[in-house]
Amino acid sequence: MNYWLVKSEPFKYSWEKFEKDKLTTWDGVRNYQARNNLREMQLGDQVLFYHSNEGKEIVGIAEVVRESYQDPTTEDTNWLVVDLKPVKKLKKTVTLEQIKSNDLLSNIGLIRQGRLSVMKVEKMEFDTIIKLSK
Repeated sequence: MNYWLVKSEPFKYSWEKFEKDKLTTWDGVRNYQARNNLREMQLGDQVLFYHSNEGKEIVGIAEVVRESYQDPTTEDTNWLVVDLKPVKKLKKTVTLEQIKSNDLLSNIGLIRQGRLSVMKVEKMEFDTIIKLSK
């Protein structure tokens, strides 16, 4: 199993909307590195859901339920999507400030590549974030 983090601005697509929808197609990614990460996602992979710009916090865990396929929002075959379903809302959100101040998370992509919208997370980083959320 692999672990990932996806970002969404809450005014565009919030965790609450995601839970209400019960399933979403993660579309609109227009960065090649983020696209390559979507390509690597596999069924059952766990995904941290991060509210960017507003809040700047990890709010929930999602799961990959359909592996990458052509992004239906464009005819350009360079772009891919995956389908995600919400698994659970975190008891306590984990803020960017908490992540930056935790030595175990010093190499997480969220800090190193702050503008990347879809990134791989190491198991230890995922587990550390889950511990911080309890």
